[in-house]
Amino acid sequence: MERTLDRLYLDHAATTPMTDAAKAAVIEGMARWANPSSPHAEGRAARAALEAARAAIGAAYGWRGEVLLTSGASESLAIALGRGVAARRLVSAVEHDAAMRAAGAAEMVPVGADGVVDLGVLPSLLGQSKRALIAVQWCNSETGVLQPVAAVAAVVHEAGGLLLVDAAQMPAGVDDAVAEHADFVALSAHKRGGPAGVGTLLVRDLATLTPTGGQERGYRPGTENLPGVLGYAAALREAEPIERWTAMRARLDDAVRRSGGEVVADASLRHPAIASYRLPGVAAAAQLIRFDLAGIAVSAGSACSSGSMKPSHVLGAMGWSETAGREVVRVSFGRDTREQDVTRFITAWRDVARATRTFAA
Repeated sequence: MERTLDRLYLDHAATTPMTDAAKAAVIEGMARWANPSSPHAEGRAARAALEAARAAIGAAYGWRGEVLLTSGASESLAIALGRGVAARRLVSAVEHDAAMRAAGAAEMVPVGADGVVDLGVLPSLLGQSKRALIAVQWCNSETGVLQPVAAVAAVVHEAGGLLLVDAAQMPAGVDDAVAEHADFVALSAHKRGGPAGVGTLLVRDLATLTPTGGQERGYRPGTENLPGVLGYAAALREAEPIERWTAMRARLDDAVRRSGGEVVADASLRHPAIASYRLPGVAAAAQLIRFDLAGIAVSAGSACSSGSMKPSHVLGAMGWSETAGREVVRVSFGRDTREQDVTRFITAWRDVARATRTFAA
């Protein structure tokens, strides 16, 4: 994979480069230009390729239910929240903006200061007569905090509800709990080295989802994006470097602490490649400018909201003040992130911190 030497990209949670295998698969898909729904030989060949890729995507996540192809996690969330067979909608207070928009006037499930869903109040929220569908992330895209999917699922299913997991940030094959316990799973290719504009909604039982007609067995109309789906399946064949990420993030966490910064949700279980850091007294907007001038791309919050620089609803739900929340930036690794990249970011972070305070060497 080609890398730009002068720029350092540390915003992989927003989107990450396509793998070489994914690029090759997309090109192959473009040569299969026939509509997979057409009955002629060309259409049948395209359909065969599409179904093989669909099966590969499901297998990569250990999923034994249905795999509906979508345009990405946002659409997958909208389908599940809009058409899941349940009378009520609940979302955790730290869900992605896409889930918040799709859920409409949903009931909010609080989280603790650690960013984890409050399992103590969840039974009372679910314990009504009407069936509920609750959306909970596998991993928060701003803080990296992991939710206890199995424990949440146990409470939800005990109450007769349905669990939707936003797993856009989850590498394939790293957490069996999602495949074992979720009723719906929203996924996105471009977070995992595939092309943008492709995703899936994993559905355990199609009877829990209202159909609308069209393609995808009547659950999602529109001609299937064969090149994109082939690229997604190809990207998932390449394992992601979990152990390397874990070591690099631990090193970065330590450097930030020693440089006068604060690690968001420091004591929580977090994604090895996603972390947020606060530099007290320095606005995130100013930090982003400084890092960008140093040739480093990071973000403030999720990509969908960082451009507005509005206060983070995620940090607010965790009890952070608006002032403190506006001093947080996110760093996220990708397949090609290396130790020297972490070293470069630490140097840049310390340059910013040095301008405002003395820190430990």
